[in-house]
Amino acid sequence: MVQRAREIGLEIPETGGDYLQIISLAARDARQATGVFPCTRFRHVKTGRGKFFWCIAFASDDPHEGLATSTPPEAKYKALQELLQKKGPPRWYWGS
Repeated sequence: MVQRAREIGLEIPETGGDYLQIISLAARDARQATGVFPCTRFRHVKTGRGKFFWCIAFASDDPHEGLATSTPPEAKYKALQELLQKKGPPRWYWGS
């Protein structure tokens, strides 16, 4: 997301609070640019090994999230993956 922030002209974050704001704005821009904004959320997640990180979520096992509850069709995430220049398959985390 920091790379995307640079691409859209946002200043590089200097503090932790600035970092979160900048990556949030960059994630929003990427989601809007690829048309996935309505079906995604920017979320803080925890892997099964206890690692926390920010991601763009397409699905959730929490019905209150308002997201799909299963893996999205490939067409939904391919444009975002290409915009962010991510190689390889998406990472899916189910449960914590």
